[in-house]
Amino acid sequence: MIEKINHIGIAVKNLENSIPFYRDQLGMEFEGTEEVAEQRVRVAFLKVGESRIELLEPTSTDSPVAKFIEKNGEGIHHLAYEVEDIERSLRQLSEQGVRLVDTAPRNGAHGSRIAFLHPKSSGGVLTEICQMGGH
Repeated sequence: MIEKINHIGIAVKNLENSIPFYRDQLGMEFEGTEEVAEQRVRVAFLKVGESRIELLEPTSTDSPVAKFIEKNGEGIHHLAYEVEDIERSLRQLSEQGVRLVDTAPRNGAHGSRIAFLHPKSSGGVLTEICQMGGH
């Protein structure tokens, strides 16, 4: 089901203050930013190998990322795995008793389709599955 780690999402208060560490000090390739209105975040993409670090800046005080930062401070928000067929993956996970945050995919960055699994089903880690290209 899982093809690879697609990205690690890191919640930050401000992209402009956070990007230089990853780009300049760690030498990751900066691929730009995108606003994902549905998730109420601005996302900065930094490539590392086949995967990415996605810095997530809330665009609204009631966004899930803003609430995460308020509760936990800045830091790792979620781990995202790439799948070939997100509907099939969600169906299989549900049949295996995994608690889903999203029972149907929604729009993510880079034209992807995403869904989150509840952290209570994954050892406390908010887990995202994503299908690239919006098939």
